[in-house]
Amino acid sequence: MSYDLQFFYVWQNLDKLGQGLVVSLELTGLANLIGLTLGFAVALLLGAKSALLRAPAAAMVEVFRCTPVLVQVVWFFYCVPILFNLFIDPMVMAVLALGVNLAAFNAEGYRAAIQSVPREQYDACAALGLSGWTRIRHVILPHALRAALPVLMTNGITIFQQSALVALVAIPDLMYEGKMLATETYRPIETYTVVAAIYFAISAPVSLIVQRIEARFDRVQA
Repeated sequence: MSYDLQFFYVWQNLDKLGQGLVVSLELTGLANLIGLTLGFAVALLLGAKSALLRAPAAAMVEVFRCTPVLVQVVWFFYCVPILFNLFIDPMVMAVLALGVNLAAFNAEGYRAAIQSVPREQYDACAALGLSGWTRIRHVILPHALRAALPVLMTNGITIFQQSALVALVAIPDLMYEGKMLATETYRPIETYTVVAAIYFAISAPVSLIVQRIEARFDRVQA
């Protein structure tokens, strides 16, 4: 059978896809905010001398890195209300699910970056009598951010792509709006092609930027 491609119905409803894209970008931005801040805190706990601090952080990282994001999203939506009698706005729940997942991956990126800080800088901090927080803010954090930036950006764009999974729990993101449009117009090929093109149009430039940043870091280190 031949299939007659007709994108007319998709073009007519681009505003719906645009609304979904806004939701996807909001999810991505808020999840990255959580992932960047919580991830750094978890990375510091991973390097703590006390096992009481280190063990929970390591367990959190392993759980969220070793289970599918889809399972985590569904767990947050259906298990948290039942187990904790806690009912939160679905958008907030989606941000938490994606943000905590991202924090687990970012924590590993931060940890590797922190370990790359030259020992001489720690010795200099000790010689100057800097407090722990001052050392973190002025020495460790700036170095870790620069070293971990490519990984953090890659993880951030990955979360943008994985945000499509929240369509399963009826969050009106780009994927959800695409699914609804495909159902209404009976044009799944055209609709999902356009949806995929939108994801690609946003992800590809960020990927190129990450490659350039990595290449620049390699030249500086060389």
